[in-house]
Amino acid sequence: MGIELLQGRPEAMDGRLDKERRCYDLLDGLGIGYQRIDHAPAMTIRDCEEIDQVLQVPICKNLLLCNRQHTAFYLLVMPGQKQLHTGDLSRQIGSSRLSFAAPEYMERFLDITPGSLSILGLMNDRDNHVRLLMDPEVLDSPYFCCHPCINTSSLRFTTEDLKEKLIPALGHAPLMVNMA
Repeated sequence: MGIELLQGRPEAMDGRLDKERRCYDLLDGLGIGYQRIDHAPAMTIRDCEEIDQVLQVPICKNLLLCNRQHTAFYLLVMPGQKQLHTGDLSRQIGSSRLSFAAPEYMERFLDITPGSLSILGLMNDRDNHVRLLMDPEVLDSPYFCCHPCINTSSLRFTTEDLKEKLIPALGHAPLMVNMA
């Protein structure tokens, strides 16, 4: 693939979506330094293997879940190698049966399409429709990586900046959940 690690936002923003630009604006405004790689669309964890090697950060799974009634929504950020056990997660958060939320909820609440789900999408959830769930193991790495609301770029920044700057700015305090 020949992916190159770049510093910060793209120099030329032509052809970049507004939601991607807003991600760079948010990170720059918070004083978060980041590296970026541009790549072919990465729809799955498997698609991200070479990206992970370039970024030198373990990839996270980002899943949008909802309860049976479609009245409660959750963004789960967990290590890529772990498996989702909805029954166990449901018990931890006190929610009825969980399932994957339909793509229209992802777009409505987070302005993200499938394959691009990212914690950065929470900047678009001003009415707090989505609750952030995080496995604490995600915070063990010195760096965190995610998409800038599109799946043709990936970003790396420090986990300290994630905890100290980004999460507070997003206004979505995480509920820590342990995924087996």
